Amino acid sequence: NAHSPLHFRRGPMRFLMLNWRDPNNPLAGGAERVSEKYMRGLMERGHEVAWFANAFDGALAEEDLDGLLVARSGDKFTSWLAARRWVRRQKPFDLIIDQHHGIPWYAPWWGRTRCVAYIHEVLGPIWNSFYMWPVSAIGRCQERWTHWFYRRTQFWTASSFTRDQLKRHGVNNVDTIPYGTDTYALDQLDDKPLTEPLRLVVVSRLAPNKRIDHSIQVLHELRGQNVDARIVIVGSGTEKEKLKALVQRLGLMDFVEFTGAVAEKEKNRHLCEAHYLVHTSVREGWGLNVIEANALGTPAAVYPVPGLDESTLHDRTGLITEAAAPHSLAKTIHHAMKNPEDYQRHRREALDRAKSMHWEHILPHACDQLEAWARE
Repeated sequence: NAHSPLHFRRGPMRFLMLNWRDPNNPLAGGAERVSEKYMRGLMERGHEVAWFANAFDGALAEEDLDGLLVARSGDKFTSWLAARRWVRRQKPFDLIIDQHHGIPWYAPWWGRTRCVAYIHEVLGPIWNSFYMWPVSAIGRCQERWTHWFYRRTQFWTASSFTRDQLKRHGVNNVDTIPYGTDTYALDQLDDKPLTEPLRLVVVSRLAPNKRIDHSIQVLHELRGQNVDARIVIVGSGTEKEKLKALVQRLGLMDFVEFTGAVAEKEKNRHLCEAHYLVHTSVREGWGLNVIEANALGTPAAVYPVPGLDESTLHDRTGLITEAAAPHSLAKTIHHAMKNPEDYQRHRREALDRAKSMHWEHILPHACDQLEAWARE
């Protein structure tokens, strides 16, 4: 409808993203990649965009990232106060995007303009991955009360599970905007029979909530079942040394490769060569790397957890295990190896679905919606 408010245009507007991490933060991950894509989409439409984030060692207080202004100050508990002071010194913004990662920015109460809350996932049990009791319990309680406190603020997420959780926590308005991917889908599938050696890949930050140790245990289980399997772990993070110690303890040194953080081209090569992307996270907002793998003709084998059970369609674009346990995932993959025709069908369906999820299809609607919220 050409007369829909979503297609109405006016002059350039000013948008501010509040996020703990900016694209140059060493701990930046999928959340920052997706957030940057939305912001650069707005920039391409002629809008002014800024990003306020936590400071980190060696970071400049302000930096221009190819036209995107990034300001930094404070830590996860104080940055909202620093952001408040910084915003008061700027020209007014038309929309502030208050991105939640367990702790919010409280922008609706100090931003003096329109605000939307952006959330990838309700952390819930992820608090237990980072903090011992009682801090984990306090975090979970705080998160739930924060959602109630924000109940009149417009929320935006990608996952229907997260949307439903927010509504159960009392939030009135939640819109879903799907994630896109920068990975261009293959024109046609290459020849990749499901034969040994079985090649698995993990693409993730090496953080406690990602449970990369479970993926290593999956490899151990498969090799214990006389499957010639190996795994490449792409990414960096705080858990690297613990994971290397686990590999040594299990005697898997010859079958596990840690690449660290790599360029996009190399990451795509690993995704393309693997038989399966393995994902054993506690939960995800969506599972962007699943779609990236699918675009390169690689199905995913994942745990039955929120986010991953939406990005993967069981027995269509990949496999979802019965239980969130290494033995269950190993059993699922071992069984799949006996049905090579199904594997090729999964590859075809995964590729077809990924073609519709490139940013060129997703970003126009997302920017339309952000502009609409900025005008309200």
